[in-house]
Amino acid sequence: MLAVTSPPSALPHQSQIHHENLPQYVSAQIRQLSPDQTNRASMTRMAQRQGSAQAVEPNQRPIRRVATEAPEKPTLNGVTAAEDDGFGTTMNGDNRIRRPGALVRSNTDSAGPRRSSQPERPEHTEDSWELRHGYDEQYNSTEYLSQLSSTFYMYYTDKRHETGGKPRREDPSHNTSEWRMRDRVKTVSAALTLCLNIGVDPPDVVKTNPTAKLECWLDPTAGNASTNKMMEQIGKKLQEQYEGLSIRVRYKQYLDPSVEETKKFCTSLRRNAKDERILFHYNGHGVPLPTPSGEIWVFNRNYTQYIPISLYDLQTWLGAPSLYVFDCSNAGNIIANFDRLVAKHEEENAEARKNDPTVQLPTYGDNIQLAACGKTESLPTNPDLPADLFTCCLTTPIEISLHHFLLDSPLPKEVTLKDVKRIPGRTVERKSPLGELYWIFTAITDTIAWNRLPRATFKKLFRQDLMVAALFRNFLLSERILRAHGCHPMSVPALPETHNHPLWQAWDLNVEMALAQLPAMIAAEEGGPPYEYKHSDFFTEQLTAFQVYLSQGAPNHESPSQLPIVLQVLLSQAHRLRALILLSRFLDMGAWAVNLALTIGIFPYVLKLLQSAAFELKPVMIFIWARILAVDGGCQADLIKDNGYQYFLNMLNPNADLPVDNATEHRAMCAFIVAMFCRGFRQGQTVCLSPELIEICIGHLQDHQNPLLRQWSGLCISMLWADYPEAKWVGIRCQAHQRLCEMRKDLIPEVRAAALHALTNFLGIPDLTEQVAHYEESVATEVMSMTGDGNSMVRRELLVFFSTFVQRYPNKFLVAAFEQLVQEKEHLMPSNTNLDPNPKHGTLSKIPSSQSSQRSGSTRLSQDSVQGTMWLHLLIMSIDPHPEVARDARIVVDYVHERLLESPLGSQAQPLMNEIVRLSKRAEMAKSQPPSRQPSAAPNARRTPIAGSPAPPTLPKNESYLSMGMHRAASMAAALKHLTLGGPEPATPQDRPASAHHQRVPGGPLRSRVPPEWSKPPDVHDPTSQPKTYVKAKTPKPKGFTKRDPSTPPSIPLKSGFFEWSIEVLHFIEFKANHVRENRPLTDMPYQYFGEPQMRPIESEEPGSGDYNQKLWRRSRNEKVLECTQPLKDVAGTSKWDVPMGFFNNGTQPTKMCFHQFEDHLAIADDRDSICIWDWTKNQRLSRFSNANPPGSRINEARFINEDDQALLLTGSSDGIVRIFRNYESEDIQLVSAFRALTKMIPSTKMAGLVLDWQQGQGKLLVAGDAQVIKVWNAASEMCCMEIPARTSSPLTSLTSDAVAGHILIAGYGDGALRVFDQRLRPQSACQRIWKKHNQWITNVHMQRGGLRELVSGCRDGEVKFWDLRWQDEVKTVNALGTGKDGGVMRGLSVHEHAPVFAALVVLSTSHPMPWVSPFTPSHFPFTSSCPHEY
Repeated sequence: MLAVTSPPSALPHQSQIHHENLPQYVSAQIRQLSPDQTNRASMTRMAQRQGSAQAVEPNQRPIRRVATEAPEKPTLNGVTAAEDDGFGTTMNGDNRIRRPGALVRSNTDSAGPRRSSQPERPEHTEDSWELRHGYDEQYNSTEYLSQLSSTFYMYYTDKRHETGGKPRREDPSHNTSEWRMRDRVKTVSAALTLCLNIGVDPPDVVKTNPTAKLECWLDPTAGNASTNKMMEQIGKKLQEQYEGLSIRVRYKQYLDPSVEETKKFCTSLRRNAKDERILFHYNGHGVPLPTPSGEIWVFNRNYTQYIPISLYDLQTWLGAPSLYVFDCSNAGNIIANFDRLVAKHEEENAEARKNDPTVQLPTYGDNIQLAACGKTESLPTNPDLPADLFTCCLTTPIEISLHHFLLDSPLPKEVTLKDVKRIPGRTVERKSPLGELYWIFTAITDTIAWNRLPRATFKKLFRQDLMVAALFRNFLLSERILRAHGCHPMSVPALPETHNHPLWQAWDLNVEMALAQLPAMIAAEEGGPPYEYKHSDFFTEQLTAFQVYLSQGAPNHESPSQLPIVLQVLLSQAHRLRALILLSRFLDMGAWAVNLALTIGIFPYVLKLLQSAAFELKPVMIFIWARILAVDGGCQADLIKDNGYQYFLNMLNPNADLPVDNATEHRAMCAFIVAMFCRGFRQGQTVCLSPELIEICIGHLQDHQNPLLRQWSGLCISMLWADYPEAKWVGIRCQAHQRLCEMRKDLIPEVRAAALHALTNFLGIPDLTEQVAHYEESVATEVMSMTGDGNSMVRRELLVFFSTFVQRYPNKFLVAAFEQLVQEKEHLMPSNTNLDPNPKHGTLSKIPSSQSSQRSGSTRLSQDSVQGTMWLHLLIMSIDPHPEVARDARIVVDYVHERLLESPLGSQAQPLMNEIVRLSKRAEMAKSQPPSRQPSAAPNARRTPIAGSPAPPTLPKNESYLSMGMHRAASMAAALKHLTLGGPEPATPQDRPASAHHQRVPGGPLRSRVPPEWSKPPDVHDPTSQPKTYVKAKTPKPKGFTKRDPSTPPSIPLKSGFFEWSIEVLHFIEFKANHVRENRPLTDMPYQYFGEPQMRPIESEEPGSGDYNQKLWRRSRNEKVLECTQPLKDVAGTSKWDVPMGFFNNGTQPTKMCFHQFEDHLAIADDRDSICIWDWTKNQRLSRFSNANPPGSRINEARFINEDDQALLLTGSSDGIVRIFRNYESEDIQLVSAFRALTKMIPSTKMAGLVLDWQQGQGKLLVAGDAQVIKVWNAASEMCCMEIPARTSSPLTSLTSDAVAGHILIAGYGDGALRVFDQRLRPQSACQRIWKKHNQWITNVHMQRGGLRELVSGCRDGEVKFWDLRWQDEVKTVNALGTGKDGGVMRGLSVHEHAPVFAALVVLSTSHPMPWVSPFTPSHFPFTSSCPHEY
């Protein structure tokens, strides 16, 4: 059972507050920054603070701060609160956060710092106070505080942690919309059939008088021309009108044809067109109306009869694909019967295929029809309109629009119908009045179709064929005009109503503006005053509307109505730059926007613009192409046309000039484009291959300002090398492989993974000569050090390299695996326990492995070889703490073992494996025996797992030892783990006499002989939970983790998903930036640039968004918590902590506890591997999960990180593993990261395990324990950035540091020593002070993050000391056991971060644990105002 207590005057549901970023809440934002940003910001702060942080100078006199005024002290429940500690620290329990209050600024002493042989201690009075260690000088510095008020840094929240570095799909291009026309069909021939029979009216047609006469804007009855001549003129005019739509079509006029002629030219057209489309235009104004069955009429040879042609015959002659235009009354009858007869053709074809499957039959299904009116509708007979109004709408849209506007407008007009034809210009000249109108008309009709038609229909009708697209644009106009005259044009496929679209009003406005200027233009043409045509503002206004759409953020991914207009604006040089910039902003919204732009037809335009030499277009063109290739990588063949790829190769050159400030970002985009161009495209690799390109990429690898450029330069080389030996030789001559090996220490994990990706593709030159093997083995030697990388994505990429290397040298790995089996068997043999007494140290030392090899009679062939070393790394990685890394490594290990069994060595390997399994089981049985029954002689700690070490788990019943890499069943992996990483020795106190402690400690005198118990942890004899009663909790897995299928045989090489993930990240990474940076340093460049979005705030920082509101709520809540808890500091120091706040039944023995600063979360770790998360205000358990510790280890540390926003839970276990969990309080717990933070652990019976300290402000994780070094891990780069020698063989038991500045760390040891290290110095000289005032195991040492920055240490005998970094002696010593209580043990010590309180858990002689809460005053003298409390 656990109990939480608080002072009686504390507010309900409030607990300790220990916020390390307290001063940073002034005008700050919580943001998620990239590792590069974090590293550089940290280095900047460090450089600016070095002049003021002189905390470790032993001879510097501390500067006192004297309070000149005594402000009124706040009270809480009648109790006077303490003064502000200079940090604005507050304490509240419900949720804990801090906002900096007003810093207390006091006048300095008259004397500054002076040197002396011994530090002079200040005199303490009731009205004087100071921060410890001289920190008050820093915290009263405006410059220093301004640095602390900067942005918060959140760690382990990048996309590589959210996605696990895994692609969501195998190939990003497979999930894009199909915007290309794979089956593009062109209209190649056209039959213009005119059945006018001028002068003879058909019998079933009744015409008004006057009536419509014009055919193709010609009056057949006017003039003295003969009927045949007039027919020829009309036919020629119709052909000219169609040629205005598409000049590439072969047109043929058929004037008043007979049945035989119709059949002949139809069959001839189909024969010549083959599988292309045929246009059949039918004007039936001189023949009877179509019959109800859909028959149309022509003539006999003598023109004495009207002969019907059935649609069935017409379809037979023309076949498919075909485009039909029917301009006649009752044309709807044709549409109504057309599909029925097509179905009849298909049935006949199906029947014919049954009889003969090989028969070649024509198709009839792909047909498009346009009809002028419905079934019972007649064409308009208004004499002011042309008779072929439908044809005029389809072929001369501008002229008929002007004509219609003049007839329809009720306002008086100065322009007549005849003047309409006098508008100057041509439709192909966009700068002329007529050309501008046609340009606007095209944009409007495209936009109407885009907004009203389904996407598939729009793509088929408006993007597949130029002729079809032009006719359907004009068909939208015909629907509007003919509806005004009582007709309803029909089409197949049918279109929704478009006549009422709002854009038609914009069209009317532009028509009216053109007609308003027509009289002046006509007058100028006739010799009047010159007139300059005023161009329309239509495109400018539409671009502004598109800009407004972009500013709204495209809610729900709604398609912008102006997108087709933007496409048309690209044709204008005057508006092109603005249109491209707006288009790039639209593409920046994500893959859906890119798909929309490609569907609308953006690709041909941007492809053509690659030939433009316009300097100002280069940056935006690079951006647009990067966006397109990020979504659809299948544009490689298009780029090779007209050498379009050269555009980006030129811009990749660092000497190329770009008209932007962020030129390196655009070069990173160019590297991405070139990489996509070469990816799996041999033609692209061939044209790009040159030493210059590789040299350029190598040069960019050295660009420390832009990690994205480094990443994609590496991937560009990787894609150039992939399956291309010639490129690899060019890279060898340029020493590219050596430069890439140097990137293994890059600060950005993505860059390190990109280098590994490139080096993996470097392997595999077909001619495996000795020289090639030397190059490859040298690369393998360099990258093997990356097995200790803290990022799982990098380690998985390293396994891909290993698997490729294994496949490259299979026989050498078979030998290495076999020899490892032999060695493993020897280590497990009972007779192999050869111990060599070492009188010098009083211990039993192990016999070197070389002697073991000599006993076997031969030397290992794989010893000291690259393959042998890599095989050991593979075995170690098969028990990696990250499940995905371990899974991939086991695949490689299993593959080698299976090949070993199939090889000639298989007959010897199989008995070896069986024997290893048998010996391993015997070792497991020996471990399960009671300690008294274990043999007293300890086996070699480097060879065989011992009782205190992790035991290999048993196999599931459905898996063999081979399917799990054998390391799970046998003890190979466990032995290797101790061989390489070290492990605890099963020595007893008698095996390690007191003389072992007589070694000289660097920097200090010899310590006196002490009892062995004094240098052991207080809980060394605590019983652990029994396996029979311990319930295993669920183990969290990484997001998207998939288990390995045991039925699937292992295969190598492993497939890397890093390149695909890098492309996918371009779609959804959220990065706040502007295309042109304003007041932002170039060093803030993120490691993944092409994110969604780049040109607008990310979703979490967009006001009004859900994420933004949540962050705002959390920040407001935290500030309120700080505000109301500030007065509780003094209450905590002067009151009894005897009010119970909750009792929790954890179910297992708790060993570590950790409170969240702001949430009501309490994390409790037990003595095995389980963690429970409690809501301590409700006494409710929120979750329970396993830390996945191996047997024999336990959780040593648990910390919350990123507590200012959404916290993560960090755990450290005694095997040196650190794990980080997301959503720890829910059922959907995810493993964010797991890595081996502490290696080379010293075998010891004291088992300090792992101790750590987390610096949120600096993003550093300090790790130590049963090792001879203190490791400093950078959370942003996920690398070990510093190894500080521990300066003693005694285990390190506790770590603390100055969490604000982050430079000073203090370590406590098992022999009672304390050491002060300065990270700013070289590791060998980092130890600046040693205190040896304690005589026993240091239970805890802690420096307050707030308050007066007290440094408190305590050892197992209850002795608690207060320290100042500037003094050689302690400030004060107290005994937590009290007087007259000798023989007790202090089990735990916890110091409040801000309040003058520490708590000690002691066990008196009665073995009864008693927690004590002890206050100390601001004048540094504990226990002066009150006594410790027992309960």
